[in-house]
Amino acid sequence: MLNLFSTLADPIEKYLTQSVDLIAPSSIHALLAAHQKSPLLLITTSTRASDLLTAELKSLVEPESVVNFPAWETLPHERLSPKADTVTERFKALNQLNSNDIKFVVCSIRALMQPIIANPLEDSQVKIKVSNHFLMNDLIQKLITFGFTRSDLVERRGDFAVRGGILDVFPADKEHPIRIDFFGDEIEDISYFAIADQRSLDKVTEEITIYPCRELLIDAHLKKKALKLGQDFPQISELTEKIIQGINFEGMESLAAGLVDEFKNIVDFLPDKSQIWIIDEPRVRTRSADLVTTNDEFLSAAWSNLAWAEDKELDAPIELSKQLGKGGFYELEKVRKIADDYGYQIRNLNLYASNPDEKAIEFLEDIDSYANKYDAAISDIKNWHKSGFKVIFTAPAVGTLKRFSELLNTSDLPNETIQTRGIADKSNLITLLKSDLQYGFISEKYKLVVITDKDISGQRSLDKDLARMPSRRKKAIDPLQLKTGDYVVHEQHGVGRYSELINRTISGISREYLVIEYASSKRGQPADRLFVPTDTLEQVTKYVGGEAPALHRIGGADWQSSKRKARKAVKQIAAELIRLYAARMSAPGFAFSQDTPWQKELEESFAFVETIDQQATIDEVKRDMEKPNPMDRIVCGDVGYGKTEIAVRAAFKAVQDGKQVAILVPTTLLVQQHFNTFSNRYSGFPVRLAALSRFNTQVRARRLLLVLNPAQLM
Repeated sequence: MLNLFSTLADPIEKYLTQSVDLIAPSSIHALLAAHQKSPLLLITTSTRASDLLTAELKSLVEPESVVNFPAWETLPHERLSPKADTVTERFKALNQLNSNDIKFVVCSIRALMQPIIANPLEDSQVKIKVSNHFLMNDLIQKLITFGFTRSDLVERRGDFAVRGGILDVFPADKEHPIRIDFFGDEIEDISYFAIADQRSLDKVTEEITIYPCRELLIDAHLKKKALKLGQDFPQISELTEKIIQGINFEGMESLAAGLVDEFKNIVDFLPDKSQIWIIDEPRVRTRSADLVTTNDEFLSAAWSNLAWAEDKELDAPIELSKQLGKGGFYELEKVRKIADDYGYQIRNLNLYASNPDEKAIEFLEDIDSYANKYDAAISDIKNWHKSGFKVIFTAPAVGTLKRFSELLNTSDLPNETIQTRGIADKSNLITLLKSDLQYGFISEKYKLVVITDKDISGQRSLDKDLARMPSRRKKAIDPLQLKTGDYVVHEQHGVGRYSELINRTISGISREYLVIEYASSKRGQPADRLFVPTDTLEQVTKYVGGEAPALHRIGGADWQSSKRKARKAVKQIAAELIRLYAARMSAPGFAFSQDTPWQKELEESFAFVETIDQQATIDEVKRDMEKPNPMDRIVCGDVGYGKTEIAVRAAFKAVQDGKQVAILVPTTLLVQQHFNTFSNRYSGFPVRLAALSRFNTQVRARRLLLVLNPAQLM
């Protein structure tokens, strides 16, 4: 796509050469980075900003040359482990950097400051392929070292199971788990399989690389370090004993500073002659200071839970805090020094100049939002095209491009949709292109304008990100509604008893904590106390059992055992359901036809990008409809997760086979909202719709019911 902006190449490169610190609108940050000749590390203010910038860069340059280095979801001293898929993505990114395949690295300030345990990269991956010779026991041992959990059945990322000569494993970066079939010491077959029914799916012919699920890898050297740490600090001997036994446990990474010899920074992995760009440097600097302060607070708060004294205000032993504090966030100045030692140039890329010496880019500027006013957008496009501008419209969905092409055709504006990357368009046609560029820009000097679907709609956020975010935290409890003695359940530590809500001041920062009491880790000692910051209450729910439960121990096996028993009970219920569904499957039903051209046209006109789960659900619903058995499915999801679009497509599929569809909703307001949604989606198709609610007059309602009888409505 970058070659579409060939007229801007020379002036952009000249600007990058003449200016040290860069001043430019956010819409062209990716464009500037794409024209940088040397390898580049881009630092953003947040994980979301990092994801957006990565997507934009992959639209402009070869996607294989761009990598997003994620940060842990947890703090270094928080007694919670990062997610397995995050750890895997970090290992994958570091290995790609080590092989010199990457030119652009994007990460948030949090990922930049996150210490990286200096694991040997050559030992942090296992490559498997059909016909490879590999002892099964060696692979099992490697998976255990990588932090995979052995289980009876593979159900989640990071699990593996062994059944005779078959090894099931779920790498954290794969959509489906894989099944490895051994014949002696040779891999005879590899295939994906489904979690739901454990049945094999597609064969795997290419080489698969498995990365660790944890950054703290337990080997012989780490066990020796754990033994010494436990001897030096008996208060944590129960935790170090687990490591000595080779047991991975939640929050073990918080001990890393006392167990590993060296930490690294992402800067240590950059190629020679790299540059580092800090995007929105004032906010990055503020954010880095906040992270260091919060981390210091957690260093003290997390380890006060070990109850080495009855005084709840007593901090962790000074020597232990000092030892573990070495694994905290890097300060920004420390990162700058590391970069200076390598000779890497650090540049700021800001929205506004902070001093007269900083020169802003003058030949590119933002486009004003049209706030969903399509007529105004078409009018401006017509004027630009008439004035000789090269006009490019881009959107992430093919359906959006087709609809916009129709709008341009209606206004007699010549246009073409470019499907292939790398094509340099020399025509005078308006170019439509699929990409993840967020917002457009214009160059009056070089007669080029780029417009995105978000510029026209006025939308200022990423749809697919919003779709993952619930409107509220439904699990979060209200601490003001809790009473002393109430039983609560922590996601990681199990059942505890609410004690109080307190305010503690650590390193000059005041913060509220929910205090939860757990069973004592040692007989005769006072109850262990867990201090949960009020901004992480989504991990705590109220106990809803019918009787007073026994309290679990922090770090003990009771909670894990309870969850295993619950899983076993669920399996028994599942077996009963299987028998029930087998009976249902024998009942006759109606098999709907496969997708028609109209169905595909409707789906391509969807203005947004389907989430992975949404697309999978849509496919499963349509597959169910095409089977000759009654469909029995419920689709669950929070507000904004895309359930309505699933119903839109399923209803349309039914209508095309001559069926009527009734859509039942719980409130009158939803009747009108869904009627508007379905009407908008079905516009242009010969489908009749009507809404029936108390908003209708009695006469209107009777007419609708009469029309329903001869099937004149959808």
